[in-house]
Amino acid sequence: MTPATKEELRQRLRENLRKFRGEEGYSQEEVAQLLGVSRPTYTYYETGHTTPSIEDLYLLSQLYGRAMKDFLQ
Repeated sequence: MTPATKEELRQRLRENLRKFRGEEGYSQEEVAQLLGVSRPTYTYYETGHTTPSIEDLYLLSQLYGRAMKDFLQ
C-alpha cells in the first residue's frame, strides 16, 4: 500500500468534514460557533481553501465522537 499524497489527504479531510457534520445534523454556522471561528472560515475548511488547526481538528473529533485519524481515512 502506498502512502496517500498530501492532496489525497486534503480531499479526504474535506469530504469527511462535510460528511460528519451532516451525519450529526449541524449547520456550518453551528460548527463555526462551537469552534470559535467565523462561518466563512469553517466553509473554507470544507472546501479546502484552508486546513483546520490541530486544535480545531481535535475539537471536531470530540464534537462528532470520532478519532482524529477518521478525518483522513
